[in-house]
Amino acid sequence: MKKLFTILLILLTFEGFTQISTSIRGYVKDETGMALIGASVYLENTIQGSITNEKGYYQIDNVKPGSYNLVVSYLGYKSQTRYNIDLRSVGNQLYNFVLKESATNLSEVVVSNQNKITRPRETPLSTQTLSSVEIATYPGGNNDVVRVAQSFPGISPSPGGFRNDLIIRGGAPNESVYYLDGIEIPNINHFSTQGSSGGPVGMLNVSFIDDVSLSTSAFGSQYDNALSGVLQFSQREGSQSSYHTNFRLSASEAALTHEGPLFKKGEEQSKTSYMISARRSYLQFLFELVGLPIRPDYWDYQYKITHRIDDYNTLNLIGLGSIDDFAVDASGDIEGDELSILEQAPFIEQRTNTIGLSWRHRFKSGKGFMQTSISNNLLVNDFSRYEDNRTQSGLYFRNDSREMETKLRWGLTYFQKDWKIQTGVNIQYSDYENITLDLNDNYAYETEIDFMKYGAYANLTRTFLDERLDFSIGVRMDADSFTRGNDIFSNLSPRMALSYEFTDDWKVKASVGRYYKIAPYTILGFQENGTFVNKDVDYTRSDHFVLGLERILGPAASISLEAFYKKYEDYPVSIVDQVSLANKGADFEILGNEAVETVGKGRSYGLELQFQQKLSKRFYGLFAYTFFYSEFTGFDRSKYLPSVWDSRHLLSFTGGYKLKKNWEISARYRFAGETPIVPTNLDETLIRYPEIVLDYSRMGEEKLGVFSELDVRIDKKYNFKKLSLEFFLEIQNLLMRKTPEAPEYILARDDMGNVIEPRSLEQVVEEEGAPIPTIGIVIDF
Repeated sequence: MKKLFTILLILLTFEGFTQISTSIRGYVKDETGMALIGASVYLENTIQGSITNEKGYYQIDNVKPGSYNLVVSYLGYKSQTRYNIDLRSVGNQLYNFVLKESATNLSEVVVSNQNKITRPRETPLSTQTLSSVEIATYPGGNNDVVRVAQSFPGISPSPGGFRNDLIIRGGAPNESVYYLDGIEIPNINHFSTQGSSGGPVGMLNVSFIDDVSLSTSAFGSQYDNALSGVLQFSQREGSQSSYHTNFRLSASEAALTHEGPLFKKGEEQSKTSYMISARRSYLQFLFELVGLPIRPDYWDYQYKITHRIDDYNTLNLIGLGSIDDFAVDASGDIEGDELSILEQAPFIEQRTNTIGLSWRHRFKSGKGFMQTSISNNLLVNDFSRYEDNRTQSGLYFRNDSREMETKLRWGLTYFQKDWKIQTGVNIQYSDYENITLDLNDNYAYETEIDFMKYGAYANLTRTFLDERLDFSIGVRMDADSFTRGNDIFSNLSPRMALSYEFTDDWKVKASVGRYYKIAPYTILGFQENGTFVNKDVDYTRSDHFVLGLERILGPAASISLEAFYKKYEDYPVSIVDQVSLANKGADFEILGNEAVETVGKGRSYGLELQFQQKLSKRFYGLFAYTFFYSEFTGFDRSKYLPSVWDSRHLLSFTGGYKLKKNWEISARYRFAGETPIVPTNLDETLIRYPEIVLDYSRMGEEKLGVFSELDVRIDKKYNFKKLSLEFFLEIQNLLMRKTPEAPEYILARDDMGNVIEPRSLEQVVEEEGAPIPTIGIVIDF
């Protein structure tokens, strides 16, 4: 330890006496991918800048490491700013720009503040984006990209606060879809809930990410199977000129990322670059150290290869996968809350893999491009529960399943005069196998299904009235070869979005859309007596209506107010529990492995206020307050009941301040109101223990307390000639508030730990909340 501190002291002293400079580079192109020659790129509030060459490439040298806003402008195009970029001495990414044409008459060009916060014309509201720097330094995020996304406006914290479920504006956790560089990823979390997508830890490596964008309404017609939101992860490209390695050590894992060029000749930039990483959990060691009985052990890997064939064609190969093992350890003195975890936790062995190849072809006419991708997703899930977890004996539930999808997507984007035209098709082959044994409910079955799913979409976008009115209209159709009664015209989903700038600082926005989602494979493959009892299920439908008002406060700030209404039809309802499946899916379970009928209705509606400040005068922040109702029906379609996501109030603030000498302090605060829960059926639980049986007939009679959490983070960066270091200290739950959880029960025991006969249940005493400190390090070399 003394040697380590001595080395650090030498490094810090050396930093103080050296002048380190770095470079920033990237490409500037238009929406088709054509290089913009002669574009001006400069660092805001400095005199340092550059001009793009014949390939649209720019490079700014001799820049002092630190945080900047990077601005690009080009005659005939809208200026654009990348806020809060972090320049280091080693390991800087490419900062690329895609500029949109301006409809302004060039003979009447005036200097104006065009680089204000904007959103896509197709999704002018209910859309949020975070940059790679904001993600990497997010307080409470623990470098988990999915956990960071939970802080977006309108996102409820998952029950218990420890999972990465995306509960958007009162919708269920399985109502969103996820895309990585245009490739759909069904599972983005370790130990994910089959039939849903949430889990305790995200799989994506933050070192790969360029930005993250979430659309909670008005999402584009190219996305199928989404009811509440679309979360898009854009990965950066590997370095084309030099080799870099990044090592990251955080609260739960260690990650190693390497990037560089392939087939490089001399000093020229390579046409091929790569990024590859591996992450390893050490949570299992920490839990053993503190005496917790669970052992979550996971690996994940990620890679991306980019090859520029020529100026008109680019290939991308991406991959993502995980190996998960969730077990328990009964050694040591275990009691109370830890005893309930030991006895009731499932055993999970899970493996996932996604691989995708995409080809982007830009037309030589300069009027558009097409993108074709083929991908394969795999989920292997072995989920087991035992009467005695200590000896792994008395198996009473097991789900051994495999999901595999192969997808082909083709999309065309074409610019015809003032119109932007988008169209495309998708074809998917699904293969699902499952062996289920449930001794408590006395059923077992083995199933295998394979079928085709297909869809098509079209979208038109145009700007009118000197760029004051943006108009977008689209439609998509989806069908499959397995379910009955779902032809391509019965699932017609139109959508439209408008945005009108009635003054230079005020905008009114509106969108309306219809969205469909096919039932999960767990529902489609469920059998009773050799019959697929859910083959007649309808696609779940969600209609969105959103109206918003936005005020632009300056180049980097805006405030907005949105009213939203989501109406659900044909929602799956559990025949056994007589409750909408919208109230399930945020726990360790198999969602939808039961008989259902798609007769449920639902609605979620409310108001959302948001203030956003991008980096300006060293400060950045995002504040949001959402007031909403979330209600669903069971078989009685006239009786709406508050859902288990109906907290009514959501408040969040995330912000940071850039201090001198590369210090930064940031904080995140989240609040959610009281949330309805499903009480435990104590009589049935006593009979079936350790299985916990919920009484859905009493849903909403009890509520969780309010969720209130403050996380604080302090970052310090050091830059040397061939090495950059970042240290961070993070304190989660600084207010020491207890995370609200449903009551937990265990069998009553005597002082010796023996079960008292006759058996009875006793409630576990809740522990007080405590702050959780974390120290991390990031090294680039």
